[in-house]
Amino acid sequence: MLDPRRLRILHRLAEHGTVAAAAESLHLTGPAVSQHLSALEREAGTPLLEKQGRGLVLTPAGRLLVSHAEVILDDLSSAESALASFTARGTGTVRMAAFPSAARCLVPSAWVALRDAPDPVALRLVEHEPEQALRALGRREVDIAVAHSYSLLPRALPTRSDERWLMDDPVLLALPRSVAGARGLAPGQPVPLADFRAEAWLVPGRTESCHEMIQRACGAAGFVPDAVAEATDFAVLTALVAAGAGVALVPRMALPDGVEMPGGQGPVSLHPLVQPVVRRVSALTRTGATRRPDIARALDALAAAAHHLTSL
Repeated sequence: MLDPRRLRILHRLAEHGTVAAAAESLHLTGPAVSQHLSALEREAGTPLLEKQGRGLVLTPAGRLLVSHAEVILDDLSSAESALASFTARGTGTVRMAAFPSAARCLVPSAWVALRDAPDPVALRLVEHEPEQALRALGRREVDIAVAHSYSLLPRALPTRSDERWLMDDPVLLALPRSVAGARGLAPGQPVPLADFRAEAWLVPGRTESCHEMIQRACGAAGFVPDAVAEATDFAVLTALVAAGAGVALVPRMALPDGVEMPGGQGPVSLHPLVQPVVRRVSALTRTGATRRPDIARALDALAAAAHHLTSL
């Protein structure tokens, strides 16, 4: 009979690519991982790994077993969740990954609500961009991944995962006050993106999905943005807009505190787009994980935080 613990080790090896990396993710030694894999091959009755250069790769039988291991491990997780829902009152510790603006705007409210409840739930947070958060979810390093995708840039969901929509975050055009005044734009007035083709543009770093979103939005408006600055932090881009360095597209939730002033009298003028672009914010869990009461309560707390944020 195949040992589920050894199936998990094989699955981690397939994810991480090396024995050393798999061992580190499982908090085991390399020799211990190798011994478990050898034992699994004996249980399977066929080679699962073969040497390639200085490393190991999966044989066809190994790849087949990994595909079944994904289902088996998810079923075990579902069984654990079902048992937790039967025996627990919803308390526990939930591991969460969230992208920066969600970690700043949503997680703190959820944290307080869960901590101060009669039956508290503890959160453990790591800040990850969506791609990294979804990989952590697939590797079972976190229980919830708070991620986003743009309307112009849909994101494929991981297999055997469940999605809970939290909010739609509108993308706004941030203009220096002088530019908005010269164009006679009232605060909050919708604008066509094509009207700003000749402006200098401030954009996220090329490795970020936000960078591709801006390229697609501008491309749909018929131009390629003249990027004079790149930064991974929207607070940096917004500060440069305030300084008159250029214009930028910024999701509302990523705006620094104090930028949206009553009456739109701050140094940055914010405008929705005539052709809207939105950032869909969701919380993803592995299939069946919501049967764990603490995970279900954490999702509810995130949803309540998102509802409060969008109602302001």
